[in-house]
Amino acid sequence: MFLVIGAIVIVPVYLKSRERLEMQSTLRAAIDKGQPVPPEVIEALTRNVKVAPTSLSDLRTGVIWLAVGIGIGLSSHFAEFNGGDHDFPGLGIACIPAVIGLAFIVLSFFNPNKPKSA
Repeated sequence: MFLVIGAIVIVPVYLKSRERLEMQSTLRAAIDKGQPVPPEVIEALTRNVKVAPTSLSDLRTGVIWLAVGIGIGLSSHFAEFNGGDHDFPGLGIACIPAVIGLAFIVLSFFNPNKPKSA
């Protein structure tokens, strides 16, 4: 069971890394022979490069997490309200994504990376 789960995760990562290594060796051979590098190849190599999060992306992520927390809290409130218990145990669970969202929102104000204007 664990081998299957491991294979599902490890095999695609391994195949992608082999593909990138082959692309880099091909590119290196072309550069050594003095051939120009097409812009499509450079774009393909840099397509999946992660960029540093900007303050706008932190704010968006925070708003999404906060909305998830509020949604869980409201659904817990209304589900328990109809039952008549008024204990609301789901509100504690809802606090986790809500606090994560608040942390992202606060971090968006302190993030030195500004969003690139188009």
